Amino acid sequence: MIRVDHAVTSGTFSLDGGTFDVDNNIWVVGDDTECVVIDAPHSVGDILAVVGERTVKAIVCTHAHDDHVRVAPALRDRVSAPILLHPDDRPLWELTHTESRWDTDLIDGQTIDVAGTSLQVLHTPGHAPGAVCLYAPALGCVFTGDTLFNGDPGATGRSFSDRPTLESSIRARLFALPDDTIVHTGHGDDTTIGRERALLDATD
Repeated sequence: MIRVDHAVTSGTFSLDGGTFDVDNNIWVVGDDTECVVIDAPHSVGDILAVVGERTVKAIVCTHAHDDHVRVAPALRDRVSAPILLHPDDRPLWELTHTESRWDTDLIDGQTIDVAGTSLQVLHTPGHAPGAVCLYAPALGCVFTGDTLFNGDPGATGRSFSDRPTLESSIRARLFALPDDTIVHTGHGDDTTIGRERALLDATD
């Protein structure tokens, strides 16, 4: 049976000359046989502890900040699965990985099939130019990376980010989803689309 598995791993995030301690969510979608890993933060061992003995079909990166892709190449080597990333995040990827590249470009609207269900790719630039969210309609959830958090849109103000673009992405792509859609974030607790719509509308 298809399910979402979760763990938290700790490390650092570095950009624009600053380094910060962060806790990242690990999300793995699949059944007892196969799965997809969403983002590759900090520790290959922590990710493999969630994967277990399953076959990894893909490592899907919501964006290329270092705390989301740092161990992606090392994880690829361990599980023999391709890394998927939106090409607009190439400048961020190259800040962390100068000697390796991802394998397959993510395209807005494509689907990623795993364990009898599909993840729909939603390009949601703003936090990063190539940021994507992954909507799983059969599971009633969306994986938002750092595009949308519990209580607030993702951070902007650093290189390659833009607040108006982020809010436009959230309103056009994420707020089009059903209100009861569970939001699995890159950091912190879950929320719902309806709750976040009400919070953002209240700030206008």
